[in-house]
Amino acid sequence: MPNTNTLTIESIINDRNLSIVFQPIIENQQQDIFGYEALTRGPVGTHFHSPIALFEAAKEQGCLVALELLCRELSISAFKQSKLPGKLFLNASPETLFEPNFKSGETLKLLQNSGLSPSQVVIELTEHSPLENYELVRDALKHYKEMGFEIAMDDLGSGYSGLRMWYELRPDFVKIDRHFICEIDSDKVKQQFVRSIKNIAEELNCKVIAEGIETADEFQFIEKIGTPFCQGYYFSHPEKSPIVKLPSHFFNDRKLLNQMENRAVSTATVGDLLLPFQAIDIASNVQVCTDLFNQFPDVDCIPIIAGNEPVGVVRRSSLTNLLFSKYGHDLSNKFELSRLIDQDVLVLEDDLLIEQASVMISEKINNKKVLEFIIVKQGKYKGIGLIIDLLKEITNLQINNARYANPLTLLPGNVPISKKLDYILSTSAPFTVCYIDLDNFKPYNDYYGYEKGDQIILGLADILRTKSNGSDDFIGHIGGDDFILISSSPDWETQCEQILNKFSDWVRYRYRPEDLEKGGISGEDRTGNKQFYPLLSLSIGCVCLPPPYCKSHHDVAVLTTHAKAMAKKIKGNSIYIYDEANDQVKTNYC
Repeated sequence: MPNTNTLTIESIINDRNLSIVFQPIIENQQQDIFGYEALTRGPVGTHFHSPIALFEAAKEQGCLVALELLCRELSISAFKQSKLPGKLFLNASPETLFEPNFKSGETLKLLQNSGLSPSQVVIELTEHSPLENYELVRDALKHYKEMGFEIAMDDLGSGYSGLRMWYELRPDFVKIDRHFICEIDSDKVKQQFVRSIKNIAEELNCKVIAEGIETADEFQFIEKIGTPFCQGYYFSHPEKSPIVKLPSHFFNDRKLLNQMENRAVSTATVGDLLLPFQAIDIASNVQVCTDLFNQFPDVDCIPIIAGNEPVGVVRRSSLTNLLFSKYGHDLSNKFELSRLIDQDVLVLEDDLLIEQASVMISEKINNKKVLEFIIVKQGKYKGIGLIIDLLKEITNLQINNARYANPLTLLPGNVPISKKLDYILSTSAPFTVCYIDLDNFKPYNDYYGYEKGDQIILGLADILRTKSNGSDDFIGHIGGDDFILISSSPDWETQCEQILNKFSDWVRYRYRPEDLEKGGISGEDRTGNKQFYPLLSLSIGCVCLPPPYCKSHHDVAVLTTHAKAMAKKIKGNSIYIYDEANDQVKTNYC
């Protein structure tokens, strides 16, 4: 262990007595590792092992530039040697640019020597003291960008002049400080702060990284509001040999979740299928496993754990093959249990939704005859689940989905629409509800017949599907010729315009040539009087949510019904937009 009484920053640099660890940065949309932040640790067992103490001392002793240059050299070398995927985030202090011994181009030389490209590197600015000379830093960053580097700004919200620095430097990435991420799932003020930062970043074409995520609840909220990147102990602690692939249980299957929210909402989880069953430690001998199989003759496999974490299962067939082999009984007590373990077994968290589990199991088993899976809680063994029990739950969900779907379009009906609205209101995330109604549909249906009328309804449903933005949208069929679009996309208004344009072109081919030439049909109104009805059109009433007084789907229904009624007062294809800030906006697309 180094003598801490004589240890100096200069000696640490001369002896290259530093270690580099890496922490992954996660790209939420791709559900994969985007890159790694390189972090420096000083000599183990000393005060300088802490990076904060290390860099503070370097600044006091006038060695900051030399220390940072060595850290970059070691980081680039370790990144290259470890063959890590994605981008390398290198920390840099803006104040080093003011040091007289600062030399430009050193990082580029290090990269050239290692065979890495500047496009693989992000320079991450860490502010430890007030920054005043923005112009000098701006010029330096411009130089970095011209060479192909990207720039990140660390710890937004914790520094001396974070917003000013963001405005002046216009980085490619901005990291939100851990303070605003901690317990964000239950803190409304922090939620609003992070949403605001995300909105500003989108305007500046800057990508947000939520830093310091430590719990599943924090991550689920960050993912839910569409934050593109994140980092934290929840995924991995900084390691010399970091993970290169993320376990699938970190992410929800978005496509599946969207399908689930488009149908009857289910809260059933894998934990509801739990069958507590004794697991055997990997250090046990084969006889312990044999005794347990004898005790439970109907059990086909026994889970094996190491430190209460599952490592696989021993299958009855594997043990039987061993015991019935030549000298099997004689060798069984000396035979290592690990040689019998089947590690290709599915491990699921207990809070995973049933339908998510169903998809994961379908992808896992393929043609294998698998009857069970292991259930864990935060990675710790809890018990097992049976495939047959999972299939029963899925069957019940499918029955409920069929019950609540519209029989003509098979789109979600009123029950899942209401549940979807209540769910999204509970997240406090902004969204827009678009109430879509056909104009003059009853006269058309009376004139051409119900079969042609059904074709109009089905055609509109297909147009809504083709113009949806995937997991950002929910499409429901309220009934008759009324539909609803719930969108979390910022492009919802453009989307509505595209729906109107597509419908306007499509519907012309649903009229006879003579009616099309006249521009409509003649029929009786509700009082029996003859009236001319123009070509079918759409009225879309849009409400930007959530206003503070919308507590449930009942409140939303009042606003959207009003917006639709106002839209129908406008002739032809029209959009009526209501939001609290602008009160009302009318747009006509005749």
